[in-house]
Amino acid sequence: MGSGKSTVGIKLAKKLSLPLIDLDHFIEEKEQMSIGELFQNKGEIYFRKQEMSYLEFLLSSSEAMILSLGGGTPCFGDNMKKINKATPNVFYLQLSITGLVERLKPEKGHRPLISHLSDEELPEFIGKHLFERNSFYRQSNQIIPCDGKTIDEIVEEINALIDN
Repeated sequence: MGSGKSTVGIKLAKKLSLPLIDLDHFIEEKEQMSIGELFQNKGEIYFRKQEMSYLEFLLSSSEAMILSLGGGTPCFGDNMKKINKATPNVFYLQLSITGLVERLKPEKGHRPLISHLSDEELPEFIGKHLFERNSFYRQSNQIIPCDGKTIDEIVEEINALIDN
């Protein structure tokens, strides 16, 4: 959350003339419910099972695309293994806790997972989640350090890596 996946995905897809599929939006469309409603009405286990199923469906597509994943997607089941098997172009947009706090603080009201947290609680929350998820994220084929970079610089870096 806050790493720039959606913004980078949009710009990269445009640059490469490829469709962008945001997995969370795809799930919401298929399930006819927001992610928040899915968690509330059907629970996280149901959501993660559906997420895994839709991820498998998209990864099996022969259509080239930019696929933006939710921050928890790589951390459940064998999703990361499936993702890496499907493509050599798996990118982790890595930001420091400080960098994420700077990006997320102004957006707290629009992000249900952190809207209830005080500004002082935000670094600990982010640090805890990064600690729990880092081993999955680090399995990505490419790790892109993003602190201090603009979205355009990140897009160019990814594009250069895809071309090689």
